[in-house]
Amino acid sequence: MNATTDLSFISLISQASLVVQLVMFILVLLSLLSWATIFRKWLVIKRAKQKSTEFEKEFWSGGNLHTLLERAANRRANASPLERIFEAGMNEFMRSKNNSSLAQNSSQIMDNTKRAMKAAYQREADILETSLPFLASVGSVSPYIGLLGTVWGIMHAFKGLANVQQATLATVAPGIAEALIATAIGLFAAIPAVIAFNRYAMNVDRLGIQYETFIDEFLNILQRQG
Repeated sequence: MNATTDLSFISLISQASLVVQLVMFILVLLSLLSWATIFRKWLVIKRAKQKSTEFEKEFWSGGNLHTLLERAANRRANASPLERIFEAGMNEFMRSKNNSSLAQNSSQIMDNTKRAMKAAYQREADILETSLPFLASVGSVSPYIGLLGTVWGIMHAFKGLANVQQATLATVAPGIAEALIATAIGLFAAIPAVIAFNRYAMNVDRLGIQYETFIDEFLNILQRQG
């Protein structure tokens, strides 16, 4: 191999064809956006788990429901998802009980309360699931984008051999190496996104089970008190 051939990472990128460079730029951009999303979702899910656990301990400590409702209303901006679900259900329960046309219809009161908490649960679930489709898309699409750059780069390398009388490894190596870098960057963008998506999706499912269990238990408490 020619000793003057520069196969350094920076050199291969700078000497790559325009299409391969464009593919690399897209992959690097997707990787940066993916990592930003990963850290942001980590903070959101961690806060939701911590705050929900704290509220659940407070709820089951035997405190007065009206006192918990006042606290939830006062710290609504910093409340946990579980606390907002509780607030929605408690408010609907009190409105329905104060409604003269529903005061004697306990089943209708409980149905209204359940619907209010289910609606609040869906809103919280949507917030927790935000950006997860983006991670899934990056994880599934990035390898193919990298493969596109690799195929194009190899085609470009072999096309350049048409003007060479004798093809050697030193002649082919730079073109193939720069093409393979696109695949490597694609995998670098995809692997963390797939791992983060699977882990966060599992965390969101666990939180969903926690919220649904709380809704059922809270409805039982309200039904006994109603």
